[in-house]
Amino acid sequence: MKIAIVEDDINMRKSLEIALGDYDDFEVKTFRNAKEALKKLDESYDLVISDITMPGMNGIEFVEALNGRYDVIIITGNATLGRAIESIRLGVSDFLTKPFEVETLVEAIRRSQKVQARVKKRVKKDVPTNNSMFYGTSEALEKTLNLAYKAAKSDASILLLGESGVGKELFAKTIHNNSPRKDKPFVAINMAAIPENLIESELFGFEKGAFTDAFEAKMGKFEAANGGTLFLDEIAEMPFHLQAKLLRALQEKVIYRLGSTKGVSVDVRIIAATNADIKTKMQNQEFREDLYYRIATIPIHIPPLRERKDEIIPIAQKCLEDIVEKYDFNPKAFSEEAKEKMIEYHWPGNIRELIAVVERAAILSDGDTISENDLFLDARI
Repeated sequence: MKIAIVEDDINMRKSLEIALGDYDDFEVKTFRNAKEALKKLDESYDLVISDITMPGMNGIEFVEALNGRYDVIIITGNATLGRAIESIRLGVSDFLTKPFEVETLVEAIRRSQKVQARVKKRVKKDVPTNNSMFYGTSEALEKTLNLAYKAAKSDASILLLGESGVGKELFAKTIHNNSPRKDKPFVAINMAAIPENLIESELFGFEKGAFTDAFEAKMGKFEAANGGTLFLDEIAEMPFHLQAKLLRALQEKVIYRLGSTKGVSVDVRIIAATNADIKTKMQNQEFREDLYYRIATIPIHIPPLRERKDEIIPIAQKCLEDIVEKYDFNPKAFSEEAKEKMIEYHWPGNIRELIAVVERAAILSDGDTISENDLFLDARI
């Protein structure tokens, strides 16, 4: 197991390197800070152990930049409930407070090994082709994926268009994973989910004292994605007055943190997405035309699930397998009537709705067979 230790305290860093080095199945590499680690981490690493309080980029920002590519164990001497909750939200596998016994850390590493072993065993059965994350195929999907794979090889900006729930972020990740930037961060931000007064600081970061409660500097999504891909979801919901600042950043490849006049060079590939009629928004002067042409070098329309019926059952079955494992249920299967009902249904919420329906049916159904009545689709049609 290859482990990266990210710790600015040299004594702690060396102690952990020596202690874990005594285990024959551990290969340990150390890094002085998060930025150094981001430059050198590659697919050969299985686990990252990171401090929180570090200069330049703290551990929470670091984990966010990793974007789920590695299992992470957080170690900190300054634990707070807020940091623990934020770590859990980002998917950290363990959160240890200093000082701790080496055995406690090793136990956390072993837990990570077991989880990874289960995931690898499951993935062997379902590894999609072309490094995508799709479990069904249809003519409509194949055409769209072929376009996405071609676009992935370039650095051109991509605009993903499609209804809510069709899998735009999944497409964005597939494009990133098939691009020359695949070993660098994939960072996502949802414009519709962030209060208007926080969007600028989320994108560009801020310096200490830039505003009330800015007790320490924080990098934004652009810096976190440097070298990789920045996914701007729900781009059409971005406030009009901030669109000019985004356009400037994309054109100059330089961002300015709030409270700073010093520019920071960034190299990011932009993938944006929207379920809105963006051309109507341009006509109504709600979205800048020049920004549209900057982000839509390659527009890709993702068809709704009702036009991809061949995918419905494979996606539902894969989802059901995951739910059975998640809740430790006995194996379950769909009846033929349930499969027919799912294929007939028009899925206005697309893949997101399909996943919700399958999870509810798996939880509420009696026995090992999910019937058409367990789906409750008649109430939705």
